[in-house]
Amino acid sequence: MPVWCCRCSLAGHFSFLPSVLLIRSYSGPETEGQLLNSFVQYFGDSLGRKIKRMPLIEETVLPGDSLLTLPVVIIGNGPSGICLSYLLSGYRPYLSPEAIHPNPILHTKLEEARHLSIVDQDLEYLSEGLEGRSSNPVAVLFDTLLHPDADFGYDYPPVLHWKLEQHHYIPHIVLGKGPPGGAWHSMEGSMLTISFGDWMELPGLTFKEWAASKRRNIKSDRVMPEEIARYYKHYVKVMGLQKNFRDNVYITSVSRLYRGKDDEDRSQINENISTQHLEVEDEQKSLIKRNWEVRGYQRATDGSHVPFCLFAENVALATGSFDSPGRLQVEGEDFPFVLHSMSDFGAAISKGKLRGKADPVLIVGAGLTAADAVLCAYNNNIPVIHVFRRRVTDTSLIFKQLPKKLYPEYHKVYHMMCTQSHTVDSNLHPAYTSFPEHNVLSFKPEMKCVLQSASGLKKILKFSVALVLIGSHPNLFFLKDQGHSIGHHSNQPITCKGNPIEIDPYTYECTKEANLFALGPLVGDNFVRFLKGGALGIARCLSIRQKKKHELIEGGDGGGDGVP
Repeated sequence: MPVWCCRCSLAGHFSFLPSVLLIRSYSGPETEGQLLNSFVQYFGDSLGRKIKRMPLIEETVLPGDSLLTLPVVIIGNGPSGICLSYLLSGYRPYLSPEAIHPNPILHTKLEEARHLSIVDQDLEYLSEGLEGRSSNPVAVLFDTLLHPDADFGYDYPPVLHWKLEQHHYIPHIVLGKGPPGGAWHSMEGSMLTISFGDWMELPGLTFKEWAASKRRNIKSDRVMPEEIARYYKHYVKVMGLQKNFRDNVYITSVSRLYRGKDDEDRSQINENISTQHLEVEDEQKSLIKRNWEVRGYQRATDGSHVPFCLFAENVALATGSFDSPGRLQVEGEDFPFVLHSMSDFGAAISKGKLRGKADPVLIVGAGLTAADAVLCAYNNNIPVIHVFRRRVTDTSLIFKQLPKKLYPEYHKVYHMMCTQSHTVDSNLHPAYTSFPEHNVLSFKPEMKCVLQSASGLKKILKFSVALVLIGSHPNLFFLKDQGHSIGHHSNQPITCKGNPIEIDPYTYECTKEANLFALGPLVGDNFVRFLKGGALGIARCLSIRQKKKHELIEGGDGGGDGVP
């Protein structure tokens, strides 16, 4: 029985390829394609035989062993992973011949190197002086090239056009739990997206073009998550990216195999993008110092788990932020009647579990997801108790940032939050009652909740089901120390707002881990508009390193058993 392992069984599986390819480099687009296609074919064939169990490699990898290493493994197949795969597949953005960017300074810079793709230009120079709704400069740059002056209400077309240049292809594989589109496939389908459909689209295929091709009548600028999920899945197919994607894959560990002195001191990586430093053993063997081992399993159609282990020169984290729902960390939160997701709430409603209940639903949180839950309950004639910590006049409430004409349903919720709040002398309103400036102290087994106001007063309320919607966090359990060491604040959990992964602003490489990249919500870019900048930064970084690597091979003897 074959072993899903890059060191032994994969090397055997690729025995038909030239030995120099197995042990050294990916030097041309044709051999790169052969390598990846064979790799993916093996993945598929193994599952086709319904392998029940596959032994993994030994924990220790000896320095003298020949390794087959993929240049890039992308963990996460949502819009971040899809966009990165698009760029690594050789798609290149150029300034359109007729385009004039509304920012004259940026346009002048673009004209200086019109013959070069944006990937081949100095991103720091281009993004200098630009402002936008992301703290990452490349994200702001790419957004203004794709959606010029969008934040000022304009609907200008992109100033870029795309070319497929296959010689820029970098072998990679995208691993995701579900179909391409990631968490968009599991979002509540009856709600509208907060962003316009155009802002959810990926390069090279507009959302309107897709909708027209599917004969879908899009009546609003905002669309349902279900439509976005279908668009992303179709995008992977129409752009020819399927060979890079593996679904139903669950990662269990990502660990570094080799460390060198330069891994401990990352202060120089911001100055320039260095080539991979090679270690020579016995003047014949050379290995990549910074090399990753990725372990996990793929769930087969019969429900069995097929373990795998592969090696990667670079790992890109694109897992998003929906893995772990936020918790109150209070007594009784683990009771089965305390839910933490809209999908669970929607399932309870659809199954009729709340029909005819006299007690209201308790909803905790003041964000858009909590507002979605209020609307869902309200539309199903289920009374609501809405608890949140902030004042209704708090300027940081998301409702304050949304135009009423574009988001009438959310302003309906906000209006109820303001006008139907509980007071000491009042009873609960029949359909909806808000409790501003209140905290949940505990949940009781008899389906009661203890609240405490800002003044310290406590109140006990009866409810039918509780729904805690206070945000979500990434789950990076597969990294050492759950990734706590790579955030802006060391030894603290990674969160999208308070403690995103610390990256180089132009390459998106983790400043504390060489050859580990991150993009999307993990680095604070929660909107699809801005996560595309991460893909641009990573693609440029890897492209430069690939070129330098090939120059090193061509300029030297190119010997050794490692991957330069």
